[in-house]
Amino acid sequence: MFDEQPTLELLFEQLGLDADQTSIDNFVASHQLPEGVMMHQADFWSPSQREFLSSHWQKDDEWAIVVDTLNELLSQNLQKK
Repeated sequence: MFDEQPTLELLFEQLGLDADQTSIDNFVASHQLPEGVMMHQADFWSPSQREFLSSHWQKDDEWAIVVDTLNELLSQNLQKK
């Protein structure tokens, strides 16, 4: 069982990505979602990353809020239009 409250840093660790703030900022800046693409469908995820994101979002579990936060960050360019 996972005992820590999920954070963006822990989500990046779970996805096998560098989780320091600079790495997160760089990932977000270089992986903006194209219009009409749902986050878990983006081509930059591996199958296991895609499954992790999709399953936790669908379960609406403790990870869902952090997954939603990442989705918002990856959609920043869409929000600016």
